[in-house]
Amino acid sequence: MRQNLPPVVISQSSECKGGLEELKIRDAMTTQQQEVEKQYDPADNTLKFVNRPDDLDPLDNDTTVLKAEMSCGHAVTPESLTGWCRSLLDQGQFRFLCPAYKKDTAKKCGAEWPYPEVRRLAVLTTEEMEHFEKTMAASAAATYCEYKSCPGCNTYVERADLSNLNVRCTVCTADKGQRYEFCWQCLKPWTGPTPRADHCDNDGCINQDLELLKNCKTTTLPQVQGVSDCPSIRACPTCGQRVEHNKTGCKNILCPRCNVEFCFVCLKVTSDCLKTSSYFRACSGGVAPRQTSIPVWRRN
Repeated sequence: MRQNLPPVVISQSSECKGGLEELKIRDAMTTQQQEVEKQYDPADNTLKFVNRPDDLDPLDNDTTVLKAEMSCGHAVTPESLTGWCRSLLDQGQFRFLCPAYKKDTAKKCGAEWPYPEVRRLAVLTTEEMEHFEKTMAASAAATYCEYKSCPGCNTYVERADLSNLNVRCTVCTADKGQRYEFCWQCLKPWTGPTPRADHCDNDGCINQDLELLKNCKTTTLPQVQGVSDCPSIRACPTCGQRVEHNKTGCKNILCPRCNVEFCFVCLKVTSDCLKTSSYFRACSGGVAPRQTSIPVWRRN
């Protein structure tokens, strides 16, 4: 499904983003305010109103604007909540996590807000609800399902065995009265022995993602000491999602697909990398070589 999509551009990890999330929230809030001005109904006794700054907007000091308290305890306005959740959807996320800091700490809250809570406290319009729900469904399907359009009938087919490129379409099999199989990689009728994990026997059946990993340019991470000639595109070591560092901040990134944080340089999970290194220092084992295989996400 993701074979022909460009790499996801990721910045640094959740621990060293600086003001990036704050800028995203404010940009989305500005767009939202240009579209419609949202307000809470002061007479709504089902919401808990608070008289303090907006926890999603670091520049907000106006205590006269009505704020509501989320289930995690942080204060929001409809604009800031809508803006933050829109920014998450734009990044391919379908879970809404609180970006505010816990009181008197430098640790992110990270609480997950249920969609019904977001829908209500963001005061989503009918159009916004339709956009949110369609985008969430598409992102969830892309994350948890391996599906593509069958070349024979255009029906979406889910791949159950992620290690086998041979896929049988039940619709075409029923229509044609004989077994119809196609290649998950080149999307042509299957030729050759099965099962296969690398390619079928059709001409030109290659893994475009793998070719990209093998042949991508190298890059440097200017803010990370001693990191140069690092492959510019990596596959997440947990789920195989292609990612590209934006060359700002630290070396660790958060995969948008599986939400696992890993080091872009050594390809270790962040917790393992930091045992012998730091966010802004070269890894003890140096730069991991170009990847020659793509990890399969074992979600069970």
